[in-house]
Amino acid sequence: MDEKARREFLRLSGVGLAGAVWNPQGAEGQAAVANAGVYDVKGLGATGDGKTVDTPAINRAIELAAAGGGGTVRFPAGNYLSYSIHLRSKVGLYLEPGATIVAGDTPSSGVGGYDAAEPKTTWDAYQDFGHNHWHNSLIWGEGLENVSICGPGLIWGRGLSKGYGPGPVAEQAGVGNKVIALKNCRNVVLRDFSVLKGGHFGILATGVDNLTIDNLKIDTDRDGIDLDCCRNVRVSNCSVNSPWDDAICPKSSFALGYARATENVTITNCYVTGIYELGTLLDGTFRRFDPATKAFGTGRIKFGTESNGGFKNIAVSNCVFEGCYGLALESVDGALLEDIAITNITMRDVLVPVFMRLGSRMRGPAGVPVGAVRRVFISNLVCSNTDAGVSSIVSGIPGYPIEDIQINDVYIQQRGGGTAEQAALQPPEIESKYPEPTMFGATPSQGFFVRHVRNLSMSNVEVSAVEKDLRPAFVLEDVREADFFRVRAPGATHGSTFAMKKVEGFSVHGSPNVPDTQLEGAEEKRL
Repeated sequence: MDEKARREFLRLSGVGLAGAVWNPQGAEGQAAVANAGVYDVKGLGATGDGKTVDTPAINRAIELAAAGGGGTVRFPAGNYLSYSIHLRSKVGLYLEPGATIVAGDTPSSGVGGYDAAEPKTTWDAYQDFGHNHWHNSLIWGEGLENVSICGPGLIWGRGLSKGYGPGPVAEQAGVGNKVIALKNCRNVVLRDFSVLKGGHFGILATGVDNLTIDNLKIDTDRDGIDLDCCRNVRVSNCSVNSPWDDAICPKSSFALGYARATENVTITNCYVTGIYELGTLLDGTFRRFDPATKAFGTGRIKFGTESNGGFKNIAVSNCVFEGCYGLALESVDGALLEDIAITNITMRDVLVPVFMRLGSRMRGPAGVPVGAVRRVFISNLVCSNTDAGVSSIVSGIPGYPIEDIQINDVYIQQRGGGTAEQAALQPPEIESKYPEPTMFGATPSQGFFVRHVRNLSMSNVEVSAVEKDLRPAFVLEDVREADFFRVRAPGATHGSTFAMKKVEGFSVHGSPNVPDTQLEGAEEKRL
């Protein structure tokens, strides 16, 4: 249908007027509006039986709403088997109670299925395949504004690829690997629905500004929510179980073809975990993995690893971590990670409470300098039963220190059992390695391992061990201007609270088991 015929069809069919009803047996000229601006997918021919592919009816409803100047596409209760759904500006999807959009399986014939991924670009090598493509998704939109997906229904990515393992992989024709993918959009609201089994990404937002994500429940086999090169984002009241990848993940990749920061972001009142079997967060049974086979899920809030454009002006508050890797802040591809405030965090059964890394992987265009991590404040963090092998880590690389860090009002209880041999370890630098808390192996500290840092302040920080631990609480190496006030550690069990190498401008005051001390410099010293 050409544009002129389309306009005439809409005029004759009364789109936008109350009372017009779609008759799927009638001619195309009949309208599909139950109420003004509301388009019912069943009225447009969707069956909702979970067997018939409803993609044509769903996309027809969206097109009609867009052509009428905007509106809401309504999904009544039912199971809507679908492939790629095309979002449009000024159109919202509303999933009613009992409504489920089900991602179809990849056709065995190799014909049909999900939309083809975009052609490859010269910058594809700078990030994984999933970050570079959006069209091969269950629901996608590009260059849109004023879009929403809301309602208490469910999106089940049953037929999506997670990008590795058995089954179709995302690079193959007809394969989808994301539930929701958005590129270069603005004024987007995602609210109240649930996601089960999201493929590589439950939500991938790239270059999306003025984005609100609220009250989602995501139970998935890889990343939950990825915020890549986005500005002015509000994530709130979300629960994410992601045992095999990250839960909420700000990124700043090169997927847009240039470096763009993720900035002006708040993440608040969220629960992240990787400890539950897939689907049991949503059904409320909360079945834990057998700890003998899966002690930790990834399931964390992580800045990175893709870090070309930077992270700026971000606040994380009132979040709960359970059975996951903890909090990670990473700049390894030339990004500036700066002006970050993290407060009111509770953690239980995590691998590493805090991992802060400035590295030089430099996966991006040649000639970009090493980035920076600076002005990061962490406060009011409580953590119990953390794994003893690897402590919290704040580590730059030689010549590129992390700067201006404050860590206040923190309590960390770890399992203990550290040995004298571990206390003597010298973790390798491995400057260009993929950043993970386990990258250095066991740490010589039980509380914090701090290396290549300038201007560090810690106050009201306590480290405790359930079992006797022979490692110092704090290990500092190549650290300048470090101030500790009212820190507490089980010093009597190992003989020292601090172990220092190449430290300048160190002070500690008001701390049990440690005399008030101020040092201009020390090549090697214990307190």
